[in-house]
Amino acid sequence: MAADALGGSGSGARGLPARAGLLLRSRTAGPVRRPAVRGGTGTPRRPGPRGPRRLVEQARKAWDRPLTAYYLILGSALLITVLGLVMVYSASMIKALELSLPGSYFFRKQFLAALIGGGLMVAAARMPAKLHRALAYPILAGTVFLLVLVQVPGIGKSVNGNQNWIYLGGPFQLQPSEFAKLALLLWGADLLARKQDKRLLTEWKHMLVPLVPVAFLLLGLIMLGGDMGTTIILTAILFGLLWLAGAPTRLFAGVLAIAGTLAALFIKISPHRMGRLNCIGATDPGPQDQCWQAVHGIYALASGGWFGSGLGASVEKWGQLPEPHTDFIFAVTGEELGLAGTLSVVALFAALGYAGIRVAGRTEDPFVRYAAGGVTTWIVAQAVINIGAVLGLLPIAGVPLPLFSYGGSALLPTMFAVGLLIAFARDDPAARAALAMRQPRVSWKSMRRRVKKRPSGER
Repeated sequence: MAADALGGSGSGARGLPARAGLLLRSRTAGPVRRPAVRGGTGTPRRPGPRGPRRLVEQARKAWDRPLTAYYLILGSALLITVLGLVMVYSASMIKALELSLPGSYFFRKQFLAALIGGGLMVAAARMPAKLHRALAYPILAGTVFLLVLVQVPGIGKSVNGNQNWIYLGGPFQLQPSEFAKLALLLWGADLLARKQDKRLLTEWKHMLVPLVPVAFLLLGLIMLGGDMGTTIILTAILFGLLWLAGAPTRLFAGVLAIAGTLAALFIKISPHRMGRLNCIGATDPGPQDQCWQAVHGIYALASGGWFGSGLGASVEKWGQLPEPHTDFIFAVTGEELGLAGTLSVVALFAALGYAGIRVAGRTEDPFVRYAAGGVTTWIVAQAVINIGAVLGLLPIAGVPLPLFSYGGSALLPTMFAVGLLIAFARDDPAARAALAMRQPRVSWKSMRRRVKKRPSGER
């Protein structure tokens, strides 16, 4: 009956119109709630993801930005270099005092090399790809000449049993084998890119010749000096280039079998290398302290704990651990900065490796793809070999930790290679557009117009 008295929902002579009934019900029921709108368009606002899901969504969007690889390469490389300078100063102080040198002797040399390497990195980052390709052949020819010069009596110098140094005068020496990595990388990337443009990489002979013979020439010259560690890195670069070029499995397996056979032969004929191979996983120095370095590297890592004993408070660097500022600087880092410090270093190398893979995978330029992939293979493989040796998982190969260990000859070409990655990351079309949008564009006409504009109300 109440509905009939108010007119119900019908219209006409029986009761009130439907619109009047709705108005009366709205007044008695309270205010009408309207859906929230966005920007006045009348569309309801959809609730977005909250909590961890929202954070994951934001992180994924930030990770997919065009400049992510650029910032990862630049930031991780600079952080590794700066942290390396700090650890070189801490790890080398006692060694310098043992040699009757100032405590900061090795740090000052490394700092000077870092300044020169920073200039090389900036120069490489500003160079176009055409200039990088033009430098490939001069760098290769100069490296081969220096590697031959190392074997000349009176010019080449032996350090720790390896004849792979050239004395430059004063406290400075040069290790040409470190520059062979950059030479093989640039020259191999340019060679494969030109052959791909001519569609010749479908034939195995064009893929192997002359890349593999020239690589074996460099490996042979380096092995004459007894530097097995650098030959492993060059072999990794060669395999990386072949993998990026799309080498078939049979061809890849054949080259790998030849390299493995030669490596096994060189290890077998050298008692020193056989001793290092037997020290994998050792927990005791063994007879005649054959595994002394490997075991004390484990001692340094174990005594560091979660957060280390403090910067400069390492015990193993006081004559117990050989090469604390070069090959085994990661062990001193673990002792002084703990697990947190070593994991930070590993995370920085992982970020650098991911960024390099991303640059190589997103480009359409074959030279950029080969060069970026080669640089990434070089840095990641060398870091894995060095850290694996310190952890006792791999034999001690005598290679430094890239951008981190002491050694100017290793730092200079590595920083130039990082500059290559930065240049390639900046050259990506999306990254180039993003950088162009961030640059302020102020013309002289707009500046004059702003100066001549009078304030409101002035006549």
